[in-house]
Amino acid sequence: MHQNDEILLPLRERLTAPPDYTPRHPLVARWRPASVDDIDAVWEIAKATDAAEHPNYIATREEVAEELGYSFVDLERDSLLAETADGRVIAAVLVVEPPRKETLVREFLRGGLHPDFAGRGIGRELLAWQLARAEQKLAASDERLPGWIVGYADERAPRRERLLRAGGLEPVRYFLALERDLSEPIPAVIPSGEVRIVPFAPELSEAAHRARDDAFGDHWGSQPMSDEQWKAFIGGSFRADLSFVALAAGADGDEVAGVVLSQVNEEDWTAQGFTGAYVAALGTTRAHRGRRIAPALLSATLQACADRGWERVTLDVDAENPTGALGLYTRLGFVTTTRETGLVRVY
Repeated sequence: MHQNDEILLPLRERLTAPPDYTPRHPLVARWRPASVDDIDAVWEIAKATDAAEHPNYIATREEVAEELGYSFVDLERDSLLAETADGRVIAAVLVVEPPRKETLVREFLRGGLHPDFAGRGIGRELLAWQLARAEQKLAASDERLPGWIVGYADERAPRRERLLRAGGLEPVRYFLALERDLSEPIPAVIPSGEVRIVPFAPELSEAAHRARDDAFGDHWGSQPMSDEQWKAFIGGSFRADLSFVALAAGADGDEVAGVVLSQVNEEDWTAQGFTGAYVAALGTTRAHRGRRIAPALLSATLQACADRGWERVTLDVDAENPTGALGLYTRLGFVTTTRETGLVRVY
């Protein structure tokens, strides 16, 4: 039983599914679902919107293909493309409900509109469609859990935040982008007790997955990753040679007590203005916190990147992270660069 079983009815009993929303706009000749054949068209939209909203990181084709190919995404019902009369795809949006749910059912509003067509009312039509589809999905759920519709807006994209607010989502969380200059000295951090920091390896993947889920279990909005999501996470731009695992001695042998998982997309380096890696996840399992494991893991990644002659390491952190992560990063020399808003409609 979930902790909310005694106080919440199933979502399907708390919500009435809205009818399908039919978007309309004079500049759009055709609205249709996406298919796997649309990967390149969707990628072009993603690259254009990313360049306008957060040019320091741009979606890769592989990331777009992964999202369109997830088994839990029904492209026929969960995606929408907008085409002009000459057949140009100018917008691509998705509603994504990740499969594993322990404390929340989340509907993520993904995708966007090509910047050339912004400010003309098309975005409002796309969002209205997404909100209706998200509510339909929530209203079909048997889970006795809160339902969230979730969107994000970089501070460099105020139009996006205004649109989400107008759609009834409220800003509830802020995420900070941090950078660490690798020309500055990197402290060597030794964890306490019988803990070893070792490179990530395929044979540690399953245990690292479990450790990641445990470490993020008390973070805002976080839910466990499915095996399919994990496989995608450690594919593509993931760099095993810049990722590390903390092994703690236990009664039954070593167990994974923490992970740092890094990604590199060299195509971002020009827009960023520097070379380096992105720390996609850093966490310590709840049973092993307070042993300097997270800073030891992060120090290992910083040193590995510095050894390659790279210039900076970047990451994102919840400004209200309950584990005190922001203070950890600050002590290790990270500084804040930009901010992103998390907006939610709660059911």
